[in-house]
Amino acid sequence: MTTPYDDEALWMKAKLFVSRAMEGEFDRSFDEQALWASLALELLAKAALARQSPLLIAVPTEDGSNVLIALGLTSGVARFESVSAKTLYSRCERAFRPFSKPEADKITFARNEYLHGSTPGFTLMPPAAWWPKFWALAVILVGACDKEIDDLVGPSRLAVVNKHLEQNKKNVEHRTEMLLDRARQRRAQFEAGTLPAKVASQWKPGQLLTAGLKHSGNAGCPACGRDGVIEGNEVTDVETEYLQIAENDYDVLVSLTVESEYFSCASCGLVLDEYELLMEAEVPSDFRTDGDSGDIDREEEYGND
Repeated sequence: MTTPYDDEALWMKAKLFVSRAMEGEFDRSFDEQALWASLALELLAKAALARQSPLLIAVPTEDGSNVLIALGLTSGVARFESVSAKTLYSRCERAFRPFSKPEADKITFARNEYLHGSTPGFTLMPPAAWWPKFWALAVILVGACDKEIDDLVGPSRLAVVNKHLEQNKKNVEHRTEMLLDRARQRRAQFEAGTLPAKVASQWKPGQLLTAGLKHSGNAGCPACGRDGVIEGNEVTDVETEYLQIAENDYDVLVSLTVESEYFSCASCGLVLDEYELLMEAEVPSDFRTDGDSGDIDREEEYGND
């Protein structure tokens, strides 16, 4: 039987609820879609916290039964109770910046009013304004689960989510802050010896996270300050220098300027795989790297005389 605090089980249930929330307007009204989405957001918060420790979602009791269940020290028919949405979001705000508890609370309040109050609709906010706010919160929790949005919604619905995220002016800023903070958090937990086993099984310092693009160079990591790897495919400039090593013998040095497309850091696990994220994190927009004689023939393509 699946334990009630298992982060993967909570993640799968969140996926189910998100799927119901994203069914078309002919299948569900916006009120019902928003209801399922609000439940999914709470499950994502539980999954993100439980991934670090199930104790973060356990309700403290006098006899300690919830804590014992969370630690796996008690089995049988004991009932595990998790903390309220308000507490979940408060902890997520502190653990997974820039998650916003006030924004998440608005969704919970609207849900409770819809279920238990006299208001006939979920919210007075139109769907076009509500969904970008929802996904701006959800994407942070997805990142805290060390997953991607398409892991949650599937490739066929990814464009729908991205359209909502693009409408949120703070999306890129929030996503970048989330990725940097998550990387710092992983590194700090590793150094303190408190990195959860599930996270440690997927990432360890020194593990290469490169994309294997044509060209690469070194760049300072915006999260931990150590050397990371910056990669790209597009060469924008070629410079050559000929050095005479003998009377009729020359050596050629080729230097390439490459457009930045991907950054990774083996020290903290940071990965920035979109141009907007690279720019927000102030990773250089291009980098210099050594080329070879094969690049000389293509020099004119890059606008050199």
